[in-house]
Amino acid sequence: MSRQDILDSTEEGSIERQLFEKIDLSRLPTHIAVIMDGNGRWAKGRGLPRVEGHRSGIASVREIVETCARLDIPVLTLYAFSVENWKRPRSEVDVLMKLLKQYLRLELSTLMKNDIRFQALGRLSELPGDVVSELEAGMERTRDNRGLLFNIALNYGGRAEITDACQRIVNEALACGEAPEIDEAFFAQRLYTAGIADPDLMIRTSGELRISNFLLWQIAYSEIWVTDTFWPDFRKRELFEAIIDFQKRDRRYGGIAASTRSTA
Repeated sequence: MSRQDILDSTEEGSIERQLFEKIDLSRLPTHIAVIMDGNGRWAKGRGLPRVEGHRSGIASVREIVETCARLDIPVLTLYAFSVENWKRPRSEVDVLMKLLKQYLRLELSTLMKNDIRFQALGRLSELPGDVVSELEAGMERTRDNRGLLFNIALNYGGRAEITDACQRIVNEALACGEAPEIDEAFFAQRLYTAGIADPDLMIRTSGELRISNFLLWQIAYSEIWVTDTFWPDFRKRELFEAIIDFQKRDRRYGGIAASTRSTA
């Protein structure tokens, strides 16, 4: 992927092209995390069932994944389904699971073409068996790809992740018969995101000012960018705006100002 790939995919003179020209490609975020929100409100505003918002959101996923790959962003994590989302109507949950399977089947060739590695994060064993099978097939097929690491958080919760990490540590201690010395690095290796750099930039759509139990450990020093745009309308224009804003910030990490380029 290269700068030319982005130029070829944006119309000359467009707002997207103008925004892209403002981005410093040497200081891109290493890991972008996104809370995809507003599907239901997007549909309601158009007099449509909530599930139509989820269907329309697939196009946003496709464009953001491909744009991040073209930008050579190392990691993208999308929050797709939380542990709390099981409380939604059964019909809506069923549609979400169906859309997930369809996305994986239809987009697998695109992921392969763009050298994108797919990974699912969360309590995957609690998902329907046919969904788990699709997830495993997608992860296995793309596991040798070396471009963008595309994470989807499914049946995910930040508190659940931390709880599961603690349980892993307990199980390991019982297995070896001694308690380990625990520091932040040790703990991070027991999270779902073990081995992945923490997000530099977290984006939330729909204007809500909360993190909704997403990557609670990992976003300790993430820059947060919120847009009023609902997820089905989120495209490369908003992504470029977020990156430009990110590059204007001084990242202090509790100390002196630092470059916006992550060293994680």
